[in-house]
Parts: sequence; C-alpha cells; structure tokens
Amino acid sequence: MDHELLKLGSEALKKAALNEEAKDFILSNPSLFQLFKKAANRYIGGETIEETVPTILRLNRSGYRVTTDFMGESIRNEKDAKEATTEFLDFASAIQSHQLDSSVSLDLSHIGMLVSRELAMENLDRLCRAAAKSNQEVIISMEGTDRTDAILDIYKETLKTHSNLGITIQAYLQRTPDDFTEILQLPGSIRLVKGAYDTPSGYSLPRGKELDERYLNYAEQLFAKDHPCAIASHDEKIHQEALRLIERHQPKNYVLERLLGICNEEFEAYKEAGYPCRIYVVYGKEWYLYLCNRWAEYPLNLFRGLADIMG
Repeated sequence: MDHELLKLGSEALKKAALNEEAKDFILSNPSLFQLFKKAANRYIGGETIEETVPTILRLNRSGYRVTTDFMGESIRNEKDAKEATTEFLDFASAIQSHQLDSSVSLDLSHIGMLVSRELAMENLDRLCRAAAKSNQEVIISMEGTDRTDAILDIYKETLKTHSNLGITIQAYLQRTPDDFTEILQLPGSIRLVKGAYDTPSGYSLPRGKELDERYLNYAEQLFAKDHPCAIASHDEKIHQEALRLIERHQPKNYVLERLLGICNEEFEAYKEAGYPCRIYVVYGKEWYLYLCNRWAEYPLNLFRGLADIMG
C-alpha cells in the first residue's frame, strides 16, 4: 500500500512538473516564487553563473569533483540555441578563470539538435574547444527515446575530433545492450544511469532486480576494461555493489556521481573513504521542472521541501 501511494504521488508530481499554467502562476507570483525557490535551493547551484561558482568552489574544497549543467532542453529555434550555447561558453570561461574542477553537462536539444543536426554539432564543437582550454570534459546527457539515435550519432561523429567528450547511457532501455557494446569500444567516457524518462510500452525495464543486475553488469564491464566512467545513482545498494566491483577490478578511471541535494550525506562517507566522488550541479531559472522531478523521484522529499520552505 505504501509503495502504491508513493507511486501515485510520483505520477502526480511528474504531471505537476509538466503543467505550464501552474509553472507560470508560481514563477509570476513573487510570494509563491520565493517560497518554492527556498525548496529548490537545496538542489540547484544558483540561477546565474555568478551564484553558482561559489557552490562549485565549496564542493571542490570539500574534495568533490563537479559536473555542471545550465538547465534547459527542447529548444526549437536557432536564436535560443545560440543563446544557450553562449551561456555554456561563458560557464566554460568561468571554469578556467576560477580554476574550478567542473566538467560541463548538457542536453543536445538545448543547443539546437531539434533545429538541425548541423547546428547542434557546430555548437557542441565550440563547447568542446572551450572546455579543453581548462582540461575539462563535456558530457552529453540522454533524453527521450525519440532522440536516442540522433544523440548517439552526434556523439560518435564529434568524438572523432574531440577527445574530451562523454556520453550518458541509460541501463533501462531494451536497446542499451547493443548501444553499450558499440559505445564501449570508443574512447569517450560513459556516465551510467538507470534511466528516468517515461517510455512507450516495451521500450524499457521497470525499476527492480532485473534492472539493478543489468546496471551492475554494465558497471563491471566498464571497471574490467578500466574505461573512463561515472557510476551515477542514488541507490545505496547500487553503490555498495559497485564498491565491491571496484575492489575486485581496481579500476583507475572512474567516479561515483550523485545529484546535488540527493543523498549527499551518504556520499560524504564514500569521499572520506577515498573514492572519487562527483556532484552533479545544475543552475538557471528553469528550476520549477527540476524541483518537481526531484520530488517525483521520491515523494517523501516533498516533506523536506516543506521544511525548507518553512525554515
């Protein structure tokens, strides 16, 4: 019964995240904006680069690596795609000027993939060049299943000219065994996630034992080859099993990853034990959708949000 209630709560929060009227009402109402922003602050680095740099510096000084994403996706015109790319380029400059340990994460649809393949590749090329100046990586995130082929195509093509490029692989997709076999042969880093997007029936595995086993199988293959990778999960069981695989294979080119504000207390113990740990930091003004999605992942976090609002 508790599981069913959590599932219903999760579905309701996902719908709330996509409700444009609710979003516009909250963001245009100064009082509601400030209340919800208090809850969002747990999960975001800030709304601007200037607000986010101190967050990254604090994490770096605490021993964490960071990857940073300027929130946004599904841009459908060239002007907005170029503006988003300029923001990413400005952040890459901030990495260099502030000597941050932070890679750049992004959705290809944020920099023009839905406008044209050529525009996305041009903008990605510029970002890879900018990030290389501070010896940092650009990591492509995954999106809905209707975009997977396009994302992998752009990744594979751009990797031919930029070695500081990585890709995210979603373990839950039924197509992933074939994709993983191919991507594992390429030099780019792999961020391994379970997968969170809704998919058409039959496209993905549900959360559970089979998915966990598949995820850990991919992780073991990465460790065995010492392929550059990030084990990105908030599932404590996954990270505990990953640690056992790390002890077995002794890889050097890996990092454990979690989102800012999600189970970071447990993560601290891994860092203190000497495991390389990376925090995924997001920033920008599109925090309403991000906040709802964080609550949807585990609806009981809503109560923590209420505490943040009242605090």
